Amino acid sequence: MYISTKDILKIYGREMKRYKWRLLVMALIVVILTCVELVIPIFYKHFFDTVSKTGIPRDTATVALLSHYIILVLAVNAVTWTLFRISLLIHDLIQPTIITNLIESSFAYLIEHSFGFFSNSFIGSLVKRITRLSRAYEVFMERVLWNLLPLGVRIIATITILFFFNKLIAVILVVWTAVFLVLNYLFSLWKLKYDIQRSAVDSEMTASLADGLTNHSSVHLFTGLLFERARLHEVAKRYRRLRQITWSMASGMEALQASLMIIVEFLLFYFGIRLWQKGLITVGDFALIQAYLIGLLIRLWDFGRTVRDLYESFADAREMAEILYKPHEITDVPKAPPLHIKSAAVEFKKVTFNYHQTRAIIKNLDLTIQPGEKVALIGPSGAGKTTLVKLLFRLYDVDGGKIFIDGQNIQKVTQESLRAVLSLVPQDPILFHRSLFENIAYGRRDATQEEVYRASKLAHCDEFIQQFQCGYDTLVGERGVKLSGGERQRIAIARAILKNAPILVLDEATSSLDSESERLIQDALENLMKDKTVMVIAHRLSTIQKMDRIVVLENGHVLEEGTHQKLTQKEGSLYRRLWELQAGGFIGGDDMEE
Repeated sequence: MYISTKDILKIYGREMKRYKWRLLVMALIVVILTCVELVIPIFYKHFFDTVSKTGIPRDTATVALLSHYIILVLAVNAVTWTLFRISLLIHDLIQPTIITNLIESSFAYLIEHSFGFFSNSFIGSLVKRITRLSRAYEVFMERVLWNLLPLGVRIIATITILFFFNKLIAVILVVWTAVFLVLNYLFSLWKLKYDIQRSAVDSEMTASLADGLTNHSSVHLFTGLLFERARLHEVAKRYRRLRQITWSMASGMEALQASLMIIVEFLLFYFGIRLWQKGLITVGDFALIQAYLIGLLIRLWDFGRTVRDLYESFADAREMAEILYKPHEITDVPKAPPLHIKSAAVEFKKVTFNYHQTRAIIKNLDLTIQPGEKVALIGPSGAGKTTLVKLLFRLYDVDGGKIFIDGQNIQKVTQESLRAVLSLVPQDPILFHRSLFENIAYGRRDATQEEVYRASKLAHCDEFIQQFQCGYDTLVGERGVKLSGGERQRIAIARAILKNAPILVLDEATSSLDSESERLIQDALENLMKDKTVMVIAHRLSTIQKMDRIVVLENGHVLEEGTHQKLTQKEGSLYRRLWELQAGGFIGGDDMEE
């Protein structure tokens, strides 16, 4: 997707329009401030004309006149100081708000992207894109408000004033300024493609850093230190080369700018001398020209850097803008109603699903789960067990067929209401880097402290939590790294107990538990499953014998189904073969994983 500068400005505009009047007032003050500043050289012109006038008496009247000019300069400076402070105050009130709004709105849009989107993205890179967008806006506003706007006013006002004093001087300055601005603009456009490449490689380097650091344990366990350093070195080398190119280009442009400024100063004073010789300008005019020229050159010197900064900021913002303009893959239909639960029946009807349109996972599958029924899904790797769960939660949309809950198509109701009636205990729970209490309470964030503690005790979390010095206030580390796999799984079970949704999905919910812990958790799970519709993905078949029905999946469709007793007695049954292998101790759960 191609993102233009206009597209980026639209993103800024959405956040700025809420504060448009305050922004306009701030911009107007900057314009007035710049115009007032340009009055000062006129007073200095009169001052030097008075001082240089031949035969002027150095009496009290002359001193009073000169003092009058200096007092006027002081008064104008006081006005500009006051106006600047007022504009800065408005700026400091508005800008942090817009910057944080950009971060919040970017996060809000980004987090609504699909499970598939995040599966194909580096989280560290996404975080950097959000911060880059906010910083890019900050650069944009700073450069426009404090550089480009005053520069535009100064150019127009300076040339207008000089035109009334001397047309030749004004024409020279007009032509030179036009050449200077056009060259800088064209150069910035030429440099932009390198800035975009640099920004992309910077994101790639951030992703590489995040990937290596997130998997630091694997790096150490598989002696990958040198490999990871070499991998990062290759990306850093490309980033360094692009950074050197952009810096060298900027240095070259600054050298050209300096040459142009030397030339214009020479031309103005060369022709100024000729005009003075003819009596067309005064000493005060020289002071006026020099004051305007110095002020203009300072601003113009910043112009090149300002334009380059702007385009660099647009390059930095472009990656996040691509995400903000990328439509969400999973969306609610217009005016989607909430899902209303009556009996919690689940039906997969002629469901088909392919990953990336190439890998067929589910093929024309029919499966009905009655209200309150406990159904186990088993099958070899790639059979589609976990994929069915993801489709039920609408982490992906089906390619064909429909999924119903109580006769309501899940694609026609709101996602929030759908997931509110579903509860999942995953095989590998990932926790927030927050307290144990917050992680459990995430199942129902309005739960009381007593309800959280009760869920924790039912899931046998309280036993290990009390051993921590900070108890329920203990931070679990990024992704719950400070806890064992079994402890994370018990936290996930406590969260599900607290949520108490009518449809429960257990994705090998006891896979990380030792035998003693599993026995304790089974009691909690039995209580959790009461009066609920339950889907259980199991790899250890000993855990599903008591299910109402066992559904065996193979190659994305239902191969066979029935009770444990029925399937083990069926000749040629895949379930029977798997049961005999596990019961005989030849294999563990891994052969059953998806």
